[in-house]
Amino acid sequence: MNIVKATRKFEKWLSDQIMLVRPDILLKHRRMREAAFPFFRATFCRWMQLWPEVCPELSKAPRVLAVGDLHIENFGTWRDVEGRLIWGVNDFDEAAPLPYTIDLVRLASSALLATEGGHFGLSTKNACETLVEGYGKCLAAGGQPFVLSENNIWLRDIATVESRDPVHFWARMDSLRTIRHRIPSAARAALDDAMPEPGLQYRICRRVAGLGNLGHVRLVGIADFRGGRVAREVKSLVPSSVYWADKDDGSSEIHYGAIVSRAVRSPDPFLRLNKNWVARRLAPFCSRIELDVLSAGRDEEQLLYAMGWETANIHLGSRKSIKSVRQHLDKLKANWLPAAAKDMADAIKHDWHVWKKETANAP
Repeated sequence: MNIVKATRKFEKWLSDQIMLVRPDILLKHRRMREAAFPFFRATFCRWMQLWPEVCPELSKAPRVLAVGDLHIENFGTWRDVEGRLIWGVNDFDEAAPLPYTIDLVRLASSALLATEGGHFGLSTKNACETLVEGYGKCLAAGGQPFVLSENNIWLRDIATVESRDPVHFWARMDSLRTIRHRIPSAARAALDDAMPEPGLQYRICRRVAGLGNLGHVRLVGIADFRGGRVAREVKSLVPSSVYWADKDDGSSEIHYGAIVSRAVRSPDPFLRLNKNWVARRLAPFCSRIELDVLSAGRDEEQLLYAMGWETANIHLGSRKSIKSVRQHLDKLKANWLPAAAKDMADAIKHDWHVWKKETANAP
């Protein structure tokens, strides 16, 4: 089936599980027409259909609890229990048991598409070598989180650009429109539980963010609290679209909590799962980092090395698989990642052109 038919089928599957926000779905479709990189970001479900066909050997690699929808904009910062700024993978909505190779290939493909879109400057070969080096060295070292205090100062400078500071952050929060209608009781319970103290009154707003899960209900509670303001976001979760693509797999498990708890990580104490809702604290410098806000002087090789390392931090949560992963990685040919990233990026770009043509007159 082509990309248009696949998208319709996926959205039907999704709507059977959760309430979809129709205006956000239409916005997602428009964003998918803009360029190959946002199209890639919005279509992990399609990636999972293409993956075993385009990379049949890599799809048989040892399995770990993987991020799935990993890409260069799925990294961000949060404060740990000590108040330290931590950098790492930001979103685990599509987490599932998968070949370890899928996270590396998807991350490399995203770098390739971002480079073609003018957002990155590294060659595919350079980017892939750097990712694999960071990944392999982290596996060998047993992992280590990225704490942006006395260490990783270069990464702290990237993460604390002016556009993420308190003035800009609260201006964005203030611009969110207040919701007047009732919200799902489970979402209200998740917001109540996420607030810093019981009984706190808060304004509920709708937030439009991301691309992969654009269309899911996403709500923000904003409250005055002891001389300042606080914000908490809740988002509806469904099982990974891995299970939609793999029609033989009847699983309905959500792996978000498991992958976060097992990874080598200094966790976000405000990240909570409440049934099929994930809640998190929104605050200045505590969010996903988009390419547009990265500082112009960033060291792209160093950044991709860190992304490869952080990918291994996540995979190290699957302790029993790591020996097999390292053995498999050592046996792969030198150019395996550039070749796979290019093949997957080409398949994505083909789908993008079909999508643009067949939905040109859509709203």
